[in-house]
Amino acid sequence: MSIKENLENINARIRAAAEAAGRDPDEVKLIAVTKTYPVDMMNEAIACGVTDVGENKAQEVRDKFEHVAPVRWHLIGHLQTNKVKYVIDRCAMIHSVDSIRLMDEIERLAAAHDVDMDILIQVNISGEESKSGIEPGELDELLSHAAELTHTHVKGLMTIAPLDEDAEPHFKNMKKLFDETAKKEYKNASMDELSMGMSGDFEAAIRCGATMVRIGSAIFGARNYN
Repeated sequence: MSIKENLENINARIRAAAEAAGRDPDEVKLIAVTKTYPVDMMNEAIACGVTDVGENKAQEVRDKFEHVAPVRWHLIGHLQTNKVKYVIDRCAMIHSVDSIRLMDEIERLAAAHDVDMDILIQVNISGEESKSGIEPGELDELLSHAAELTHTHVKGLMTIAPLDEDAEPHFKNMKKLFDETAKKEYKNASMDELSMGMSGDFEAAIRCGATMVRIGSAIFGARNYN
């Protein structure tokens, strides 16, 4: 199938999943994950209506940015502090903040570039050792620290479910944490966005309250990592 046909299929599935859960489909934002895909495929997807793209590596944002049609960029993969410079004036949101050190580097460079950066805190809700993200119990420390920042703004949470087990219980736990956090009303931290769900589990994520789903291979096809 073509990118256009794949997008039509994915958007229809997003609508159906939202409506089945009693939600407004417009509450769910599709982030087209473009890691490893060339700029011509990205531009084709944008021409078909994609408004937001997500990259896993800061270097790919740097290398592709000037060659891609206007679109909102999201950094969704693990971000090292020495790579923040590649995304600070290119991305609209960083989904994968998992330390005070990284938060402070984003703040430092955002101030230097006179920009505001929206971020999500990545939570390792499943406790997998191979996953990035903080433990749920560390969330208060990061959100309390965010109150001191002026150019970096927490807009919600992000998680990645295990690939080899049912994702839905983890998404339910994440939504519970999200709702509990929202009630605490931290300064400079709003729970507007819950980023969870990928090509294989996005419908379960929508049922559990995701506002952003990150979908790549179901749109663009199998990746070539060579």
